[in-house]
Amino acid sequence: MSEAIPGSGASSDGPVVDGPHDPEHDPRASYALEPEYVARLTDRILSTTGATSQVFSPINGAPVANIPQSSTDDVAEAFRRARVAQAAWARVSVDERARILHRLHDIVLDRQAEIMDLIQLESGKARKHAFDEPLHIALTARYYARTAHQHLDTQRRPGVVPVLTRVELNRVPKGVVGIISPWNYPFTMALCDGLPALLAGNAVVAKPDAQTMLSALLGAQLLEDAGFPRDLWQVVAGPGRELGTPIIQRADYICFTGSTATGKIIAKQAAERLIGCSLELGGKNPILVLRDADVERAAEGAVRACFSNAGQLCVSTERMFVADAVYDRFVERFVARTKAMSLGATMDWDADMGTLISADQLETVTAHVEDAVAKGARVLAGGKARPDLAPYYFEPTILEGVTPEMTCFGNETFGPVVSIYRFHDEADAIARANDGEYGLNGSVYTRDTVRGRAIARQVKCGTVNVNEAFGATFASIDAPMGGMRESGMGRRQGSEGIHRYTETQSVATQRLIRFGPMLGMSDEGYAKFMTASLRLMDKLGRA
Repeated sequence: MSEAIPGSGASSDGPVVDGPHDPEHDPRASYALEPEYVARLTDRILSTTGATSQVFSPINGAPVANIPQSSTDDVAEAFRRARVAQAAWARVSVDERARILHRLHDIVLDRQAEIMDLIQLESGKARKHAFDEPLHIALTARYYARTAHQHLDTQRRPGVVPVLTRVELNRVPKGVVGIISPWNYPFTMALCDGLPALLAGNAVVAKPDAQTMLSALLGAQLLEDAGFPRDLWQVVAGPGRELGTPIIQRADYICFTGSTATGKIIAKQAAERLIGCSLELGGKNPILVLRDADVERAAEGAVRACFSNAGQLCVSTERMFVADAVYDRFVERFVARTKAMSLGATMDWDADMGTLISADQLETVTAHVEDAVAKGARVLAGGKARPDLAPYYFEPTILEGVTPEMTCFGNETFGPVVSIYRFHDEADAIARANDGEYGLNGSVYTRDTVRGRAIARQVKCGTVNVNEAFGATFASIDAPMGGMRESGMGRRQGSEGIHRYTETQSVATQRLIRFGPMLGMSDEGYAKFMTASLRLMDKLGRA
């Protein structure tokens, strides 16, 4: 590939060949991709329609690529190929699967600049937030590669008759997993849920979001580069309303990350087929800043919590509850840090926050802020679109005085907007943090970490961070991550993140005695014998 973008920090094999990094360069100029590079990636899409869909970069609105579109027949063919590949893959040893997965860890770290270039080009996020994606995939690949036997090896379980009953628990792959991934973290969300599925012996049919196909396709290419068979990971492209149902109708398990409304539809369709699904959905995530919090640390964490990836992060914070004792000091520091952020849509490391991804996102964020202001909310920072920076750019925004009749009070904004509230009583603050139907991520800031963990147990969220925004739980791959209530069902990461892709199979081997009358014993005599045996085992402390 060509030389990387000057000043971008990209490696010499990065895919982007031009960009507006010279101060005298036209800021609307296109970041161009080599046609051969795009062709290699899009060749991975199973498409026989001849139709394409053009995608544009939110950095400057310029065209990026034409993406081939798949039909329902292509989905059927993707599952056919995946099933053939899965049958062979299931016979590959766990050690070999883990070895390939660990190789992916190294490849992702080696090619992180190329990965970040593509993520930024398609999503518009700041480079430091783009880095989170190869980092998360490397962590995920390394964790599952190193713990493969822990999760997948056959386990011995106690038999009903000591010594004479041997019970083994096997982990059998589901078959073909359907993964429908979002645009906000296009590389990590395209891959992270599928890596444990592959390790467990499954194949994957993936439908990434239409806005960020190239990042997901690069991920598929890196899987093959690491040594996974090409047909094991099939990719189809097209609108979810057209391809979602055909995928659900054929998959043995569904993994979805996206909106709660769509998640409910997927759950119903999965239930009709009696297949499992894991759904990571929306959130209206709270932070509690307690009276003994380190104000400076809390303010720094709040900036990351609220404005990472321009707030387009399922676990980002949209509500802050701050103790009266530190409220004024905290708000002063939080507003000052927010106003000091470096804003811009560039592919270098200078920007603290990138742009929203689309006109639809900009419209939603703008509507939420305008509605709140019209109904009496006060803007402490930000509050307006910045088309001078990028077509869909919106400033990091802090609102005070948000009330229940305002749209942003309980509805997910999914943008760089946070509402801040004062509290006097901690029990009331916890109740307010738990208000609503969501329960994805939360944070507690306090100098007393023991007390912070106790309060965390009262917050109805699948992950809660003490003295951190979201990275502590999200990057701890051994810890499961997912939502309570309408924020989803199922978990990624940890043992739950791989066991969801397996069926448990119990195999019992019986020796000497059978489970029925023996040696002329009557049914009644057998019942008395078993009753006495149970009483004896209970006295001996047997399970």
